[in-house]
This record gives sequence, structure tokens and C-alpha cells, in this order.
Amino acid sequence: MIELGLVGKRALVAGAGQGIGRACALALSEAGAQVACVDNDADRAAAVSAEVGGLALVADARDRSDVEASVARAVEEFGGLDVCVDIIGEARWARVLDATDEDWDTSFDLVLRHVFYLAQAAGKQMVAQGTGGAFVAIASVSGLRSAPNHGPYGAAKAGLMSLIRTLAIELAADGVRCNAVAPGAVLTPRVLAMMSEERLAESAQAIPLGRQAQPEDIAKAVLFLCSDLAGYVTGQTLVVDGGATAQFPLSLRG
Repeated sequence: MIELGLVGKRALVAGAGQGIGRACALALSEAGAQVACVDNDADRAAAVSAEVGGLALVADARDRSDVEASVARAVEEFGGLDVCVDIIGEARWARVLDATDEDWDTSFDLVLRHVFYLAQAAGKQMVAQGTGGAFVAIASVSGLRSAPNHGPYGAAKAGLMSLIRTLAIELAADGVRCNAVAPGAVLTPRVLAMMSEERLAESAQAIPLGRQAQPEDIAKAVLFLCSDLAGYVTGQTLVVDGGATAQFPLSLRG
């Protein structure tokens, strides 16, 4: 039997309240980990923590002190930290020429800054423990390919992937693996609320596998990177997009 090696591991999921974050918290719990569920909404954090029998924490990821306090509280409750997952993000839509300073600053605050804060806090704890660990952040195909009307968001996601690669090299000697998952279209509550059924159907047709991802599809990739199955994987970005970025955009058939 293949073992994931997550039984008894101590995990923290930032942005656990809904969508991909909730799916990650549930997956880690089902694999046997203790899970601290961090969200900026107290009700969402409490609901998910109740589902996994874990710890509910409320924090604003843009605030360094909040992030550090969440990690400290999880360590106090569990006695350490072995796994940390950061799925927080928000997309702003505008042409680069029309984007405002607020669009740029908000994208970097809600896509990249908190990863820096959380990686520092969780990484220092894992290094101090001396037993290694796994850090996984959610990137995006928007950081890998051109994404019209997504300039600030795509730039921030590209920066996230660069940060992950650097962290992986700097923490390798301490046994802390750092990776990212880059989803394509995912049917999160936020996406479902802003897109019509017609637009969702059009989007699905452009994906080779014929559908958008469910949050659980992304959580499975995250679970892999957190597990012993990925024990020799670090500094990588795993693309989970149904084949969307693999295809040539123009048909060459006669």
C-alpha cells in the first residue's frame, strides 16, 4: 500500500474558508493530518475547522503580525508545524494601460505579499524543528502565459513562482520542500458567482479535458506535493489546467 506519510502531521492552510482552501483542508484531514484553518472570515474558518476537527484561526494575510500570530497559535496547539499551504488570492481585471495603482497594489498584496510573510513564519518554524517540512502555494497559469486584462495579477503570480524557487533552494539543506500549483479555470464559489452559465460553457469548450477544475482537483495536487510521494520534488510549479496551456492555439488540421 502506498502511504502519503501525512498521518499525524501538523498542517496550516491559509485561506481555508471556501473553494480550493476548504478542499485542501479536507484533503489533508482525510490523509490524517491535524489542520489549522486560517481565514479572514471567522464564520468560514469555524465551519471548516469543525468539518476537519481542527483549529480555527482568523487573520488578515496582508498583516505580518496576523500571519505570524496564526503560525504561532498553530504551533502552540499542535506542538509544531510540518505542512503549510497558502491558497489566498484575488484577481483584478483591467487592461494594463487602464490599471490603477490600487489594482497593482491590491494584486501584489493579495497574491504575493502574504506568501512572503507566511513562508518566513512557517519556514523559520520548520527550520528550527530540524525535521523538514513542506510549503505549497497556489500560483496560476496567468503567471506562466499572457493573460489579457490580468496584468497585475499575472505579474504577481509570476513573482510568487520565482519566490517559491528561491525558497526551495535556500531551505533545501534543512529538508523543507517548497512548491507551487498553477491551476487554470477552477469552479470556486467566486468564479461561479461572477460567470454566467453560457460563459462557463464556452470556457469549458476551450479546455482539452472538456471541463473546468473542481476545487478538489487542485487539492489533490496540493496533497501530492505535501506528501512523501513528492519527497524528491522541490522548487517546482505543477500545472493543473486540464491541458489548456499544453495545446497550440491554432488548428493545423487540413
